[in-house]
Amino acid sequence: MNWKNRIRLTILLWVVMLLAYGQEPSNSRASPLAVVSMQYKDAYFKIVYSQPAKRGRQIFGKVVPYGQVWRTGANEATEITMTKDIQINGTLLKAGTYSVFTIPEKNEWTIIINKDVGLWGAYNYNPKRDEIRFKVGTSTIPHEVYERFTIELIQRNEVADLNLMWDAVKITIPLKFINQ
Repeated sequence: MNWKNRIRLTILLWVVMLLAYGQEPSNSRASPLAVVSMQYKDAYFKIVYSQPAKRGRQIFGKVVPYGQVWRTGANEATEITMTKDIQINGTLLKAGTYSVFTIPEKNEWTIIINKDVGLWGAYNYNPKRDEIRFKVGTSTIPHEVYERFTIELIQRNEVADLNLMWDAVKITIPLKFINQ
């Protein structure tokens, strides 16, 4: 290969690499995607959600208005997936994938497990598709502020606490794997 063809080939390779790099997805979402999961025997439970940030704002009652359906995170509606039936707050929930919506109030939240999935926000939330609805009390997290909305699972064998935390507010939802 002569030197002109080598230069052309080198330039072509650089152009291809630059074009390929320009097609990579951006990981700089303002509200990054997060996943939490747990397993008990052959049962698997997973939550996929986005983590909005406090950024000095008053969250509950302002950014997230009281008395309105919230996607429980940012961007896409939060989704849970389980491979086996579970009890959530004492109510049976069949295996599958569901969206999670909430209606925050100052002292209590309504938790909504909805059959629709793949939703952006709560804009197309349909209450007729609710599978389960229940209320849980809120608590204040002493001496701590969660900058990002955070979901955690604290597992103790077949039972777990599903905690939702943001700013200085925390709610806890009990989960239990069903022996099958």
